[in-house]
Amino acid sequence: MLVRDARPDEAELLSELAFRSKAYWGYDERFMATCREELTLSASQVEAQRTMVADQDGRALGFVTVEGEPPEGELGMLFVEPDAIGQGIGRLLFEHAVTAARGLGFARLVIEADPHAEPFYLAMGATRIGMTPSGSIPGRSLPLLGVTVSEHVIPAPARPPCDARS
Repeated sequence: MLVRDARPDEAELLSELAFRSKAYWGYDERFMATCREELTLSASQVEAQRTMVADQDGRALGFVTVEGEPPEGELGMLFVEPDAIGQGIGRLLFEHAVTAARGLGFARLVIEADPHAEPFYLAMGATRIGMTPSGSIPGRSLPLLGVTVSEHVIPAPARPPCDARS
């Protein structure tokens, strides 16, 4: 698995990946249609938002963006192909985002998390710092999380309990 910078010509492909990934959580068509604009990347945004892709054999399995300017930025998007969820790609992308942010001089990243994704970010070491209004759905609030990049150590993956009979 290679994590590389996204290319502007991948904007449509990544937008569709984001849409599929969001739909994975069972949102209805109306909800998804309302979110489409927020899940869409333009070619210029791919570069401006520091988009990185998890690539396996030429297939984009996920992507992440690190947005803003130091000292505080945003982990703006992190999406994984539905058939690749649970394979460590989200963790890999999160680790790359934190490392990249640190290298760029960020001290902190905030994350406006989908409620279904909050447990993932908490497992990655983020902490809840509040709630924030959804950019797509009026009246909906999203968990607001934070990661102190300069001090952040990503927790080791959870391991299944040891079976004494093995």
